[in-house]
Amino acid sequence: MSGKKAKGLRAKTRDKFKRKGKITVNQLLQELKSGQTVNIKINSSFHSGIPHHRYHGATAKVIGRKGNAFVVGLRVGKTSRQLVVSPAHLHAVGSERK
Repeated sequence: MSGKKAKGLRAKTRDKFKRKGKITVNQLLQELKSGQTVNIKINSSFHSGIPHHRYHGATAKVIGRKGNAFVVGLRVGKTSRQLVVSPAHLHAVGSERK
């Protein structure tokens, strides 16, 4: 049974999640306002609050908080989705980067 195809949540993500460097405290404690636009970029060194790999690279809006994580909303086709994502996997878009 060694030729069986992997179908788990982390399947086909070896190169997509490859990242150098460590996570900082500022990334974990960042504050995002409701309605702010963020990019979902999965940080492979932090496994808590990780979204599914199909949302890696997607742009979403912050809806609110849920514990230490953020609830973000995005549209996939005609349906809207809500994800609970740790702040380590979110990067602010817009005037915050300048």
